[in-house]
Amino acid sequence: MSLYDELKWRGLVYDATEGVRELLARERVVGYIGFDPTASSLHVGSLLVMMALAHMQRQGHSPIALVGGGTGLIGDPSGKTAERQLLTLDRVEENVHGIRAQLARFLDFDRPQNPAKLVNNADWLATLGAIEFMRDVGKHFTVNAMLAKESVKRRTESEDGISYTEFSYSLLQAYDYLVLHDRFGCTLQMGGSDQWGNITAGMDLIRRVRGGKAHGLVMPLVTTASGTKFGKTEAGTIWLDPDLTSPYEFYQFWFNVDDRDAVRYLKFFTFLDAARITELEAASGAEPEKRHAQRELARQVTALVHGDDAVRAAEATSASAFSDDLTSEALDAIFGSVPSSQTTYVEDGWPMPAFLTANRITTSNGEAVRLIRGGGITINNKRIANEKERLMPADAIGARYFLVKKGKKERFLVRIER
Repeated sequence: MSLYDELKWRGLVYDATEGVRELLARERVVGYIGFDPTASSLHVGSLLVMMALAHMQRQGHSPIALVGGGTGLIGDPSGKTAERQLLTLDRVEENVHGIRAQLARFLDFDRPQNPAKLVNNADWLATLGAIEFMRDVGKHFTVNAMLAKESVKRRTESEDGISYTEFSYSLLQAYDYLVLHDRFGCTLQMGGSDQWGNITAGMDLIRRVRGGKAHGLVMPLVTTASGTKFGKTEAGTIWLDPDLTSPYEFYQFWFNVDDRDAVRYLKFFTFLDAARITELEAASGAEPEKRHAQRELARQVTALVHGDDAVRAAEATSASAFSDDLTSEALDAIFGSVPSSQTTYVEDGWPMPAFLTANRITTSNGEAVRLIRGGGITINNKRIANEKERLMPADAIGARYFLVKKGKKERFLVRIER
């Protein structure tokens, strides 16, 4: 199976230029994907393109991960309704450093055959002069064509419009493609479907300046079956950095995906083959309550991002957090692995809604009351039935812990500090 066919059956091809399938079946290709260093960590929304690069290397092609140390100082307007906040050079460099380590979990930069490359476009954009850029790059693009791009059109029609800074982003990305084509023989750029306009701009520049043929392949933007944005929870973004999202929370994110999404995500985010995924799909259909597909999804993706030890720790933490036999020693072991907080000892206890809100279990006292009245709050295996009830220190396990269950899936651990 060629790289194109592998990506296709996994549902990772949204659109591609004519001839790219034949190219990938016929030749060893150098291809790249860009990563925007707007934060010190990538998040699960980046996993799709990371997997595409990993598949590329596994198929014998040569992947390049381009970190946008230069373009990150400007920001990509694609998919944005307002201009990004500009980052400082120091902040971008810090973010680039964090992203490098995460990419190394997916790509082999040291293998003797087709090693992956990690490059930073600050290496050439930081020294690119304005006159040189306008003369050698800008003259190959018309304003009419740039205005026709969906990401630009949407912003020009908005009240705030688009700055020249962001308007020029697609030309900088096009120049990246040209530089990688010249230095490494790169003839394929991949990305999310919102990058199609930027990718075709680079292809046009290579054709006009070098007379060369370059290609593009874009992947779908992932959504959930319920229509919500992938990678977002009530607690916020799911990051790849274990200091921002603990391995337990990361594991639980995948374990709790909708039944309708589980098989699709197995194709997207794991290297499992068709036979194994079909087997998991059948098992989940026969015993949906056992969540076979979700469990394997959680194991596979957590192992990819954090390692096998993190999987074992997450499952041990999950077993403790969901157990009916709670002990202070077990809760000591998982404190910090599940969403955790500390509360000051109060002799006469805490009003229930205020306790839940102060410990970030609910966003407001009103939400707390609604959940309690709906039977959605359990503390130390006791369902809370009355919002006027006070939570007393004597109710704590080992005089220290409250394990709060919010709904069927979420667990929070609160420790009393004296």
